[in-house]
Amino acid sequence: MTKSNLPRLELHIPEPPSRPDTPITFDHVNRGEAGAVRRPDIAEHESNMRDLPYELIRVLDDDNLAVGPWNPMLAPETLIKGLRAMVLSRAFDDRLFRAHRQGKTSFYMKSTGEEAISAAQSLALDKGDMFFPTYRALAWLHARNYPLTTLCNQIFSNAEDPLAGKQLPILMSARAYDFYSISGNLGVRFVHAVGWAMASAYKNDTKISLAYVGDGTTAEGDFHEAMTFAAAYRAPTILCVTNNQYAISSFAGFAAPERLPFAAKALAYGFPGIKVDGNDFLAVWGATQWAAERARTNNGPTLIEFYTYRAEGHSTSDDPGRYRPKHEAEHWPLGDPVERLRDHLIAIGAWDMDRHAAMEGETKEQVKVAAKEAEAIGTLGQSKPPIEEMFEDVFAEKDWRLKEQLRELKARRAARAETQGGAGA
Repeated sequence: MTKSNLPRLELHIPEPPSRPDTPITFDHVNRGEAGAVRRPDIAEHESNMRDLPYELIRVLDDDNLAVGPWNPMLAPETLIKGLRAMVLSRAFDDRLFRAHRQGKTSFYMKSTGEEAISAAQSLALDKGDMFFPTYRALAWLHARNYPLTTLCNQIFSNAEDPLAGKQLPILMSARAYDFYSISGNLGVRFVHAVGWAMASAYKNDTKISLAYVGDGTTAEGDFHEAMTFAAAYRAPTILCVTNNQYAISSFAGFAAPERLPFAAKALAYGFPGIKVDGNDFLAVWGATQWAAERARTNNGPTLIEFYTYRAEGHSTSDDPGRYRPKHEAEHWPLGDPVERLRDHLIAIGAWDMDRHAAMEGETKEQVKVAAKEAEAIGTLGQSKPPIEEMFEDVFAEKDWRLKEQLRELKARRAARAETQGGAGA
């Protein structure tokens, strides 16, 4: 029987608010009011916090002052340390981006516009808490004073690369700095972090984990599997979605945030979700501190959506001008994270533009020196780790195949050296 009174079905296709040939608009962004969102007790039941994903936690107001219950009340010295990590991260990105254009590395990805997230969390969490990062989190390492030359060596995959060439250029690893190896498969960040946190709890340890994924990854199975395990076992972990408005060249709408924020996905799993201004260093710190206290007191996981904006392209392989207006980043309603923290420090009398300019000059010079040191060792293809390294750190103990291949390699090298020596004689 034909139901003639029903409309024909229509497929909904998400549309970005702006395209390269349309006016820039951020009408869909609700900034809310700084300091207006309540801060529940860490032991409060999740059922009493279901309003939080629909609010935006902000601390810095339009007068550059810190207001509201999420203000972590940090000393100016701590804020300056965070600011320096962000400025250093931006200087490092600019230098290594140019190095890619000069053919010194094969690939690079900038963090521009997202530095406040990893810088604040690096300083807020304890030594031993494990971070499962994505590739826009170098400010974590800068905040913990990871050697810049060593970082450049990793990116150039040269003879001094501490990873011995086993990772792609921007998939860094720094275990001593609680920076877990980056994976190009972003969904596994949550899976690994939840498993690590479960193990920590199983051993009755005191350490928690932290993980990032991007907005696009929330549509993948790994995200939901990790959320299920985190909820079921009350894993002491902080799971973060960096909603920077774009998943490579697709806008965030394809991961379905039109009807509810990414933070609200936590509600289906029975633990809290909060939405935080990711360009507000103080809000990031305050939210992370709250989630960490929940995890450490056996109150389980928290999902944090950091609302931010990817000011640069996805990578050196991407041209954002093909899918968004050229100057869109300049109109982002939540501003630039570096400028906002700088202006807050100036507003409270702890900073000034001359000191900031000096910091920018100092960090640029520091990066320049480190890059030159790494380039002296060698850049992509000019210098490589010893080929024997390919047999190391694969298995706890080499099996017979690896031993045989290593023996063959050494035999061929010896034969070649003997031949070349004979020819020289």
